[in-house]
Amino acid sequence: MSFLLPMMLYGQETPKRVLFFGDSITAGYGIGEAKAFPALIQQKIDSLSWNFKAVNGGSSGETSAGGVSRIDWMLRQPISVFVLELGGNDGLRGIDLDATKQNLQKIIDKVEAEYPNASIVITGMQVPPNLGPEYTGKFKKMYPKLAEENNAELVPYFLDDLGGDSTLMQSDGIHPTEAGHKVLAEKTWDVLKPILKSKRNVNHSK
Repeated sequence: MSFLLPMMLYGQETPKRVLFFGDSITAGYGIGEAKAFPALIQQKIDSLSWNFKAVNGGSSGETSAGGVSRIDWMLRQPISVFVLELGGNDGLRGIDLDATKQNLQKIIDKVEAEYPNASIVITGMQVPPNLGPEYTGKFKKMYPKLAEENNAELVPYFLDDLGGDSTLMQSDGIHPTEAGHKVLAEKTWDVLKPILKSKRNVNHSK
């Protein structure tokens, strides 16, 4: 009670949650969650004194199917913005892309059913060319289609600026370095900032 009373006196509200739901990239594999791009987004939010909390919902090795099984747990608390960064592991495993797209759609559907006022942001992913031109082309087009079909915002070619640069990608060629995450944060912020700005003073639940 002693903690809640000052918050009430000063009119502070519970921060609106921005859920970053993804795989090892979101989780900050190799550098730690505190240096991953969702944490850098939080720093940008704090610099503007906006009342949002970036929640890191990344899980290393996560596939789209794994995301479907985990999303209900992550939606137990209200969210204002949902950032979806999944599918990369599906691509690396050569999983059928129709199944991947269906799983990503299921996740989006669950978010919209639970929090219809939440904004959705999708990060556009790509896979290595060794999987063949047909597969890589279809994979690349999947994310803009999802964004268009769901009236969601798209962060295009999420990792495109990082490939081939050893200062931005770790030695495995898959996971960004600390510097790489700074690039991801900037790309994501370009899309996310206007969304958060529009939601700053909007109060609604479901």
